[in-house]
Amino acid sequence: MSADVLSDDFKSRLHLTTKTTGQERIRRARENNEDVAILSMFLPNATAERENKKFCCTLRDKCLLGDARKTIAGTKKMEYKTRQWHEKCFCCVVCKNPIGTKSFIPREQEIYCAGCYEDKFATRCVKCNKIITQGGVTYKNEPWHRECFTCTHCDTSLAGQRFTSRDDKPYCAECFGELFAKRCTSCAKPITGIGGTRFISFEDRHWHNDCFICAQCKTSLVGKGFITDGQDIICPECAKQKLIDDTILPLVAKARDWCAFRDQGGPGSTISDKRARP
Repeated sequence: MSADVLSDDFKSRLHLTTKTTGQERIRRARENNEDVAILSMFLPNATAERENKKFCCTLRDKCLLGDARKTIAGTKKMEYKTRQWHEKCFCCVVCKNPIGTKSFIPREQEIYCAGCYEDKFATRCVKCNKIITQGGVTYKNEPWHRECFTCTHCDTSLAGQRFTSRDDKPYCAECFGELFAKRCTSCAKPITGIGGTRFISFEDRHWHNDCFICAQCKTSLVGKGFITDGQDIICPECAKQKLIDDTILPLVAKARDWCAFRDQGGPGSTISDKRARP
């Protein structure tokens, strides 16, 4: 299982206000609809009169100066993406503080200072609830700081590592094996299944593939027939030999012992009991 890396969304949306100087530079920024804020000044001379008449604060009836078209010579104005504000009106929609030359973030038709945008929209880590300003990770569609995404049991970092889960909680492979995994009947080590590990199950017992071998000749029994002998598993060839060793050979030995005993005069002996004649 893996976790996705979050992009640095907050940083990519952060805008630095640009104080544009010179009428030619301002003209180019307006014509090209550049993604910059333009700080300029209402001019008193006749050449600026027509421009001043075109001005209308974006806040309109909510203009902080009380008049959306107020153009007092020498005061400053802000322009961004074809919209205009009095400098005092170019403020954060949440805290109402003027942006001035500070950083800001536009969202739809609203302007936010960096702090208010973080509080309202920035991604927060589900573990510590703090804002993720740089790349984090997502797990189960939830965001985490990389340093907060740790094993539920041992707190080892899981960012960039293989891991598994139980009850929607992440665990490193070692802890998951120790806490929850089946254990191999042969080696007693956990069978985690992480990384494609295969295993064999029979009745209530389990083996790693490599541990599923004949107790006698040690050959692999994966994909082959086998016979159980108590807690052991053995291949058919060893089972036949064991049957011979455990049943037939003892019977043969007993038969040989009986014959030897009989030949020595035991019950059933054919030796006649002759007495010497006077």
